[in-house]
Amino acid sequence: MRKILRIAKREYKTSVRTKGFIIALVLMPVMMGGSGLAMYLFQGQVDTRDKQVIILDQSGIVADVIMRAAEARNHAEVMDKETGKKVKAAWVFERIEPDLSDPTAQRLALSDRIRNGEIHAFLEIGPNVKHPETDWDTARMAYYAKNAALDTVRGWLSSSINIYLRKARLEEAGVEAEKAEAALAWLEVAPLGLVSLDDAGQIKEAKRSSEAQAILGPIILFFLFFMMIMMGAMPQLQSVMEEKSQRIAEVLLGSIKPFEFMAGKVLGGLAVSMTAASVYVVGGVFIMKRLGLADYVPYHILPWFFAYLVLAIVMFGSILAALGATCNDAKDAQNLTFPAMIPVFIPMFLLMPVIQEPSSSFATALSLFPPFTPMLMLLRISAPVGIPMWQPWVGLIGVIIFALLSIWAGGRIFRMAILLQGQPPKLSNILRWAFRG
Repeated sequence: MRKILRIAKREYKTSVRTKGFIIALVLMPVMMGGSGLAMYLFQGQVDTRDKQVIILDQSGIVADVIMRAAEARNHAEVMDKETGKKVKAAWVFERIEPDLSDPTAQRLALSDRIRNGEIHAFLEIGPNVKHPETDWDTARMAYYAKNAALDTVRGWLSSSINIYLRKARLEEAGVEAEKAEAALAWLEVAPLGLVSLDDAGQIKEAKRSSEAQAILGPIILFFLFFMMIMMGAMPQLQSVMEEKSQRIAEVLLGSIKPFEFMAGKVLGGLAVSMTAASVYVVGGVFIMKRLGLADYVPYHILPWFFAYLVLAIVMFGSILAALGATCNDAKDAQNLTFPAMIPVFIPMFLLMPVIQEPSSSFATALSLFPPFTPMLMLLRISAPVGIPMWQPWVGLIGVIIFALLSIWAGGRIFRMAILLQGQPPKLSNILRWAFRG
């Protein structure tokens, strides 16, 4: 055991006492959350150039409404009231008569104007938008732009036009304008948690929840878990391969057993991951408390996080260290890296289905499959829905058994392959070494 700990200490110091570790510790969360951080930092960086949109209104009733609404919008939102600085683009609408004799040629001409940068887009409104139920084909509204699907003008137009048309239909049916306004009032269905009892036995009202709260917490823990695997287990393959190719392993194996060598490497990687995870968790809790959001810290999930993390690093680290022992050079290691990490990548693809339906049979079955359990079970535990308490325990037992099998099989592969030189890694040999020794 003393020799294993010495190897682990050597691995840990080699990784932690480097500038690269500190840089990775800082940059990894930035890289993972870079898109959200960029959106926050650059949310004010918008194109403030005016956007001219042409309206082809065959109905004769919508264009004027759009232009009045755009004028009100430009007056209220384009300029910052305090600084007087232009913060949004003004939307300038111009109405032209539709060419009913050759509408295709008119669309082409307007599309060319968009390509040339003369206008931003054009909107085509069918003649029957007020009563679409009589002829849906003539009630068509179409928005033409370079990036129409993500264009904010299109979304604003859709909302503004439909609100007006609903009021117009009600007024035509004999409903007064004031009553039409009241009839179209929009009420939000508030998202709340569950009513509970506090420590004193008093009824505690439910707290308001949000989509961001329901999704952000599980995703943060999930990606933190993924980063720790990449930091602690992933380097094992490359590290063992380098020590084998440089004949360092031969020197070390003169005084220790192959299993002790592998165990020390895996424990060193585990120590690196636990160090980084502790820094992130403690720092995250501190920041949440400073922001007054301590109630949102999932303290009850943290023990599961670290328990599954330890087992995942041991499980994947043993497999990757064993595969590293079969490699002779960087090319062999590169060829084995992706197949070896498939059990880590697959849960990434299942992230959203599991978050949306954590109690489904699909999510339950996958989270009880040992290679996927650490990441998917943690995701299900952190979801607000809650899962039966027996499932995390069964998953934990399954991972423990699979981790022991990984250590046993990895040790056999490592013992056979670490001193072999010049023989490329083959699946048949790896399986034979794992099961027959």
